[in-house]
This record gives sequence, structure tokens and C-alpha cells, in this order.
Amino acid sequence: MKSIFQHIKGDRAIWAIVAVLAIFSFMPIYSASTNLVYVVGNGSTLGHLVKHIVLLITGFAVIYGVHKIPYRYFSGGSVLMLPIVVLLLIFTLAQGTTIGGANASRWIRIPFVGIGFQTSTLAGLVLMVYVARYLAKNKEKVISFKESLLQLWLPVGLVLILILPANFSTTAMVFFMILLVSFIGGYPLKYIGYILGIGLFAFLFFILVAKAFPDAMPNRVNTWKSRIESFFQPDGEENYQVEKAKIAIATGGVIGKGPGKSVQKNFLPQSSSDFIYAIIVEEYGFAGAIVVIFIYFLLLFRILITAKKANTIFATLLVVGVGIPIVFQAMINMAVAVNILPVTGQTLPLISSGGTSIWMTCFALGMILSVSASKNETEETILDDNPLDILHEALD
Repeated sequence: MKSIFQHIKGDRAIWAIVAVLAIFSFMPIYSASTNLVYVVGNGSTLGHLVKHIVLLITGFAVIYGVHKIPYRYFSGGSVLMLPIVVLLLIFTLAQGTTIGGANASRWIRIPFVGIGFQTSTLAGLVLMVYVARYLAKNKEKVISFKESLLQLWLPVGLVLILILPANFSTTAMVFFMILLVSFIGGYPLKYIGYILGIGLFAFLFFILVAKAFPDAMPNRVNTWKSRIESFFQPDGEENYQVEKAKIAIATGGVIGKGPGKSVQKNFLPQSSSDFIYAIIVEEYGFAGAIVVIFIYFLLLFRILITAKKANTIFATLLVVGVGIPIVFQAMINMAVAVNILPVTGQTLPLISSGGTSIWMTCFALGMILSVSASKNETEETILDDNPLDILHEALD
């Protein structure tokens, strides 16, 4: 056991928090998958649990592998990955909007494995690292808005435009996280205001185009509209999910009905993913709900400590850029379950079922742990990197 811990570097508290969230997720996933088994007719509860455990094990392998990589590689790696991400997003949109009646414009199917991969999640991660790189390289310079439009905001805008048709909530979350990282990284506040205005204008223009040419992007704007309307109105398909979630939360009480004893899991669609927090509250009560929130805030606290201790600007911005969205996503998921926000489709990190969300969360955590494990990097080694040199080193 001691030899295992010798190979684990970085913030031990983050390792422990991730392990606690992963182990805690077993029972809610096993319980909530009842809906998939008996209502949808998909597999068995044990099968869904085993699949979730396998995804978590591979996720921990990702964390371990990534945290062993010196974090300076992520700087140049983001430049190399950006065109690949753009091509993946184009391919995802081009494959069509539905597969078997379900929205498939967010996913590509991994050959031979049979697992869906949500390209927007990878794109968001790459984009955050790319933004951190740009801000760190220009920290000591007077930033020209015209130059930054070409070097920073053109790639950001291109990626976000490609994510938007299929996934508005991810687009909005990544956009506002980029603005936050830009502010922390010293990008002029006046220019941030310009970018916010351009972003809102671009979004309104997209809605007008989607309305004018509904065949090009069928149902996306209508889906957003129906979700917002059902949030404010007492009827609608989305509201059915929210009502069942509210019943689950209301009947949970202080200590809950007990593990596996949820009733609403039989009626609540997406009970093992988007609405798993409602099942947790029903089974573990108000006490369980508070504990889950506390663990995520503890993770946020350790992420901020890692950012503060980082010895380069890039490391600080990297940790903030890839770390805060994990906790932010958790807050959005829980806010949807308790009807504070409209339905968004964001999962509960490390607890909800789903391969892409687990793997990308683990990749981000691996990068954070790489920063916390590093003691020797300097600003020069980070900022003087050449992406092609990094590729050459990786292939050697």
C-alpha cells in the first residue's frame, strides 16, 4: 500500500475528495438505474453499476497518467489540439441531429468500443488551457484588442460557434469561464466588456438564423425556448422531470428513505445522470444533500489553494480554468434538480453516469494535480515552449 502512495503525487486532499465522490456514487447509480432497466428496458441494474465502476477506474487511470505529465506540456499541447477539436466538432455536427430518435448532435461513437463521446466537453477543456496559455504569454505586455481578436478570440469564437447548435448550456458555461479567467489573467476589463457584447450579439444572430432556416438546425432553438417556458409555466414535458425531482426532494426529509429506497427513480427520466441529485436527496435526505454540497466546496477550496501555490502564471490560470468549471457544473446540476435553474443537461461530476463527463473531469483533475506536484517549472520554461518541440518530445 505504501508503494502505491509513493507513486501518487500532488495534493493528497484532492485525491481523497475524488475517491470519496467516486465511491459514494456507486449506490445512487445502482439505485437510479432502475428507471433505465424497467422503464426504458435497457440492461440490468448490476450491469449499469459495473459499467459505471469501469468508467471510474479508467477515469482514475487518466488522472494518474495525466498527473505524471509536467504541466508545461499542456500549454503547447492546447495549440496542437485546437485544430483537432475543431475538426471533431464539425464531424459531430455533420453526422446528423438524431440517432434512433435521440439527439445525437453532441456525440460521436468511438469505433470498436461502442461508447459515445461528447466532443464539446473535450473542446471546452482544450479551450480553457489555450486561453490560460495566451494570457500567461501576454501578462507583461500591453494587450492590443485588435491583436487579441485574432490570436485569442477568433479560435475561442470558432469553437463556441461549433458547440452552440447542439449544446447551449456548455457554450454559455465555457464562455463565462473564459471571461472569468481572462479577468483573473489581467485582460483589460474594457475589452472583456466588448467581448461580452460581441458574444451576446452573436448569440442573438444565431437565434435569428436558426429561426429563419429551421431545417438547418431542427428543434434546437425550440428546445431552449420550451425549457425556459416550462421553467416559468406549470405544465410541459421538461416540467414533468422537475416535478418528479421536487417530489423526490420533498419526500426525502432530514435523513432520507435509505439507500436504494427511492420511489421517484421509477418515474424520473435521466435519474442516473441529469437528475441524480434528486435521487440522492430522496434516499439520503437533507443531511446527504448538504454533505454532497460540502464535498464539492471542499474540492473548490483545494483547487483555489493549488492555484494560489502555483509557481507560474500559466499554472494558476490553468488550475482556475479547468478546476472551477467542475464545481460550477456541480452547482448547475444541483440547481436544476431543486428547480432554481431550467433543465440544462449538465451532469453531476464523478457521481452521474456517463463516460465523457467522467473522463474529461478526470483529465482536468489530472492537470490540477500535475500543477500541485510540480516544484521546478519556471515562467521561462512554460512561455518559451514550442508546440512542435513538445510533439517531438512526446513521440521520442
